[in-house]
Amino acid sequence: MKQVYFITTGKDKNKFMRFLSFSGDTENNKTNNLLRKFIKLFLIAAVMIPLLNSCEYLDYNELDQYDQEDIMSEFSRVSNVLNHVYSYLPADFMSVDGAMRSSASDDAEHEWDLSDIHKFNDGSWNAIVTLDDNWDHFYSGIRAANVFLTDMTGLTFDDIRYNDNYWELMEEYEFYPYEARFLRAFYYFELIKRYWNVPFILTPLTQEEANSVSPTSFETILDFIISECDAASANLPESHADVVSQDRGRVTKGIAMALKARALLYTASPLHNPANDQGKWITAAQAAKEIIDELGGSRYTLSSYTSIVNNMNSTELIFERRESSSREFEEANTAVGFIGGNTGTCPTQNLVDCYEMQATGLGIDEAGSGYDPSQPYVGRDPRLAATIIYNGTTWREDTVEIWYGGLNAPPKLHTTKTGYYLRKYLIESISLNPVNPSTDYHYWVIFRYGEVLLNYAEAMNEAFGPEVTGPGTLDMTALEAVNMIRARASMPDFPNGMTQDDFREKLRNERRVELAFEDHRFWDIRRWKIGPTTTDIYGVEITKVGTDLTYNTKLVETRVWNDRMYLYPIPQTELFINDNLVQNTGW
Repeated sequence: MKQVYFITTGKDKNKFMRFLSFSGDTENNKTNNLLRKFIKLFLIAAVMIPLLNSCEYLDYNELDQYDQEDIMSEFSRVSNVLNHVYSYLPADFMSVDGAMRSSASDDAEHEWDLSDIHKFNDGSWNAIVTLDDNWDHFYSGIRAANVFLTDMTGLTFDDIRYNDNYWELMEEYEFYPYEARFLRAFYYFELIKRYWNVPFILTPLTQEEANSVSPTSFETILDFIISECDAASANLPESHADVVSQDRGRVTKGIAMALKARALLYTASPLHNPANDQGKWITAAQAAKEIIDELGGSRYTLSSYTSIVNNMNSTELIFERRESSSREFEEANTAVGFIGGNTGTCPTQNLVDCYEMQATGLGIDEAGSGYDPSQPYVGRDPRLAATIIYNGTTWREDTVEIWYGGLNAPPKLHTTKTGYYLRKYLIESISLNPVNPSTDYHYWVIFRYGEVLLNYAEAMNEAFGPEVTGPGTLDMTALEAVNMIRARASMPDFPNGMTQDDFREKLRNERRVELAFEDHRFWDIRRWKIGPTTTDIYGVEITKVGTDLTYNTKLVETRVWNDRMYLYPIPQTELFINDNLVQNTGW
């Protein structure tokens, strides 16, 4: 059974150049204009280089090895051209200068002060000093899809017409255009959730054409994404297991439906729905319910929480990006004190406090919860131990010590700033011992069934409240949907009789816990427009006297927030190249 893996490195490929702003003095205008012209010419050349060498994310790219006619005559080569379109799928293992994007949310703090991730938090990023700048990356993916759809469709492969498996191959080939169309739609979603209004391109462009495109509205591109998801879901199989190549990881019906559900949820959220149009919430709920009704229980089921990540056989997994075998993520995030450990993305006390008490289902600050501050991790939601390494955890057969002077704590350099280390996505069996190192495959979750249920619960609560059904297929309440997640986590149900506001608050907490470090919190902060509430970052300071441990909450950082940060700035490099682009408000 063939699988496709992609190469990533810890290096941030997205960093480009930083430019100083120009003075508007009259006597300097001639000089400034010359500088602008020089920069513009330089940027055009510089931007073309990655476009002409856009195979860095794959071991191998057919477009670099063969003439177009040779590719079009060979089924396997056309298949590899489509693989190249897949290679632009994102992952957040170390996506921003060695850090997870979670470190730019209140879920985490990155240990290494020189990482660019901190610019998100201190407000020093802008259109010139960009972060997570995926403009070129996703447009390269869109261009790859456009090239495939323009040149690699409608082929007949006459040279193999009399092969025994010809018609099976052609059946598989019929799926390819819908896969490429989905991937193009996915990349557009990644662009509009960052940049809002962006150029909308459906054909390969010349350099001159590309440098003169104008932005298209968020709403128009969103409508396109939904229509492409509908086309893909109507024409793609539930699984590729029955096609001749048996490729795993290719786009399926469920994947297309999952993007539609997520995109509609974002569109209904406060950032893009300031008037709180209830119709948008209903449409989002219907999209999620389609997956639940058609594929839930048959194609997708809730599996053990600890078996979701790095497991392509999880029954909950809908879509993932598959990384080549490595140990980079473990080297970057294993605690100092263990062989090869360097620390990295560290969970915050803010996140830890979100995990409720298992026996009561209450938050630790609620009366009657059963929380004991002298034993802060006892009796908590089991997802805490599955996600976060805290003091007393066993890791690689050793007990983690985060009290001052302990194995994994100050005064050692580069120990956690928050009193916690990351567990989720780390593969404990990987050896970092330089004498006998090992590697393993990592799978970044893009969509999973648990998110679909949470999407449905959120949309239903916003449209109807927690315990009311809706018209047609909306015959499951928000409460019923979230309780499916709670049952899998061995947590008590949400209580009956909650108000819409109280349910919203508890559901957002549930989503934060369930999807921690899967690259949702950063975007949820933005779509919910709750940025100002996320600036104070806390950790824990642990002292040990004899055998007694004392836990004290400490303020680690107060971050900067400006409402312009709900969207990314259009990179100034692009504005220099294309005068038709429009900068987002505040940047």
